[in-house]
Amino acid sequence: MEVAGALQLGELAAAFAALPVFPLFDTAYFIVSVLYLKYEPGAVEMSRKSPFASWLCAMLHCFGSYILADLLLGEPPIDYFSNNSSVILATAVWYLIFFCPMNLFYKCVSFLPMKLIFVAMKEVVRVRKIAAGVHHAHHRYHHGWFIMIATGWVKGSGVALMSNFEQLLRGVWKPETNEILHMSFPTKASLYGTILFTLQQTHWLPISEANLIFFFTMFMIVCKVFMTATHSHASPFAPVESFICPVFFGSVSSGPTSHHHDQHGASHEVSHPPPPPAKSKEELNEGTRKRKAKKAE
Repeated sequence: MEVAGALQLGELAAAFAALPVFPLFDTAYFIVSVLYLKYEPGAVEMSRKSPFASWLCAMLHCFGSYILADLLLGEPPIDYFSNNSSVILATAVWYLIFFCPMNLFYKCVSFLPMKLIFVAMKEVVRVRKIAAGVHHAHHRYHHGWFIMIATGWVKGSGVALMSNFEQLLRGVWKPETNEILHMSFPTKASLYGTILFTLQQTHWLPISEANLIFFFTMFMIVCKVFMTATHSHASPFAPVESFICPVFFGSVSSGPTSHHHDQHGASHEVSHPPPPPAKSKEELNEGTRKRKAKKAE
């Protein structure tokens, strides 16, 4: 018996999974995505100097996940831009956030209570995209687990994985900010979520897709709303990862660091000037005789 059935949440989960995301939830997704673009250093100045580059960056923030997923599955990466309604809606959101008179639209949507609502709605779209990506990959590659995981992952966090390319459009190059090296919470959560959806699609996880969408969406909403409200960047997965990762992957060795300190200390010892040589007994006696002779004179 499924957990959701025991809790009598099956009908609620089915109704939630059938809830359409366009246009209401997609609008919230575009608002939060373009807000994060405006938070980037130099984004406002770029929108004034090169509005087209700013628009391209906004489209990557809104549709980057679809572009990456199409590239992985061998489909035209520009295919999603045939959806005129979504592109026009995202363009309208970009224009209002960057160019609305007196910044009124930006002030309204960035007001924290409103922003929390939009963040929650964005997570609804994110989980739907993960589920759709896994389902699409499973339809084409029935036994390709890794293809399902990769497709669902980029569907959930495509814009973060394309961050370096988006930075190039803004004239910035920061390879140390690679999302693979420093995964944010949405990227990690999308990866873990797509693994769950892959197990569900391959019938290794005894839960329906609607129930999994419902529970994982509630988890993402609670985490993202709390992190946004408290301005926290701490990952909820950190305690589990700090326990599991050293067991399976080992901990960071301090050997090279200590060796570096030893060499550094040795160099300091060498750099000190050697002490002056001690005077011999004969030199001391000669000096004493000279002082006595001078005193007698």
